[in-house]
Amino acid sequence: MKLTFVAPCIFGMEGICAKEFRFLGLENVRAENGRVLFDGDFSAMARANIQAHYAERILILLDEFRAVSYEQLYEGVRRIRWADFIGMSDAFPVKGSCLDSRLMSVPDCQKIIKKAVVDSLAARYLLSWFEETGAVHQIQFLLLHDRVSVLLDTSGAGLHKRGYRAQANEAPIKETLAAAMAELSGVRANHFVIDPMCGSGTILIEAAMKAMKIAPGLNRWFAAERWSGVPEGVFDRERAAARAQIRRDVAFHAEGYDIDENALAVAKSNAEKAGVADKITFAVRDVRDLTLPEGYCTVITNPPYGERLLDVRAAEELYKVLGEKLPRCPGKRYTVITPDDDFESLFGRKADKRRKTYNGTLKCQIYQYFKG
Repeated sequence: MKLTFVAPCIFGMEGICAKEFRFLGLENVRAENGRVLFDGDFSAMARANIQAHYAERILILLDEFRAVSYEQLYEGVRRIRWADFIGMSDAFPVKGSCLDSRLMSVPDCQKIIKKAVVDSLAARYLLSWFEETGAVHQIQFLLLHDRVSVLLDTSGAGLHKRGYRAQANEAPIKETLAAAMAELSGVRANHFVIDPMCGSGTILIEAAMKAMKIAPGLNRWFAAERWSGVPEGVFDRERAAARAQIRRDVAFHAEGYDIDENALAVAKSNAEKAGVADKITFAVRDVRDLTLPEGYCTVITNPPYGERLLDVRAAEELYKVLGEKLPRCPGKRYTVITPDDDFESLFGRKADKRRKTYNGTLKCQIYQYFKG
């Protein structure tokens, strides 16, 4: 079955997400604001779920149509071939959002869509009531400028939930964003990476997984694995292919420092669960005591800031220290994420490149320094 898939991603990361999907051999990849689309079968769906570093989830795009009335919404949803995906006992909850459209009541749209799906399935299965005790088929909708997108979520839990981070510090960076920072920093199999304020270790773990070609979704399950319509063995084959590409003999090494011993204990535990503990060394160290090694190294960090863990003045002092400890130097590359618009002046120099993005709901910028 040839399907169209939608992969929402962090704003500003559409390009690297699309690049990764093309590398994975997915068809007709195209990037849009906040999402990337591709075409393929259920094998492509499984591959994207297991191997995507930057996508937030993988959704099947069932249909898109214009609706300015509840009647149009109902008819558009009802004509979708729901029985191709949803069995007689399967659950099919509905959630979504409405933006800049004539239909702006999310609860009303949920009710209409639910009724349309029930009526479509009732006509196919000759049932008047559905117990919904089976596999979950989460229906999502987006009403934007009077255009409706109807989707099925194949992932379940968001793809940033890799399975290794059972614990985290007070303000962890999202795994997908940490992976994107590693990609933007050019992390490769022979790199030496440092995070001087590593917290629970997410940035270094994602960098190590990238260097070792460890697929992010290898150690978790996905909603579509319980769907009866997905051919048996699809996920098993894609997991086997992902495991075959892992490289444990790489020269990659990383070091993570923090002043919080509890955070470092969590970081070590997370690294062990991710299968990269032998590639990362963690130690208690204040950033004020940071000294960079001779030769090449890449620093990637998410320093604490005013709205996160430190008060604003303390965060600003930290940026000044960071600027002193990370001088312009051949062979050294630095990537820092922060929501502080004054970061460059506090750090002491303009970034060679900046990229706007979000850390959760917080608007941030990624500052990159790579010119020696």
